[in-house]
Amino acid sequence: MQADAASLARDDWELYRQLTHELKKFIDRGDVDEFITLVDQRAALVERLKKNEAAESYRRTEEAKRIVAEVAPLDREILYKAKAWLNKSRRQNAAVRSYDLTELSIEPAGNILNRKY
Repeated sequence: MQADAASLARDDWELYRQLTHELKKFIDRGDVDEFITLVDQRAALVERLKKNEAAESYRRTEEAKRIVAEVAPLDREILYKAKAWLNKSRRQNAAVRSYDLTELSIEPAGNILNRKY
């Protein structure tokens, strides 16, 4: 049973590494829908790792330390790019809302837009 938990922990950490590389690939491409799907999958994997007691002992191994050393800079880059995308998206939404005429009543808006100067 313990060997199974250790094997599962090793497999989960390897999957975490792979998902991190996929996250970077999709954020680089700008494929936000797939990126968000992968973020959800990785969050579920993290929860599974938290529940597996062998995962914490595996994390102290040299193999796991190499995975963490590989993933940490990718995580920082992904976070930076995701924040940049979010800020860009917010700016675009604000620009679109600034042209939204639905808050004005129809009659005054028509008078403003039809006025000749």
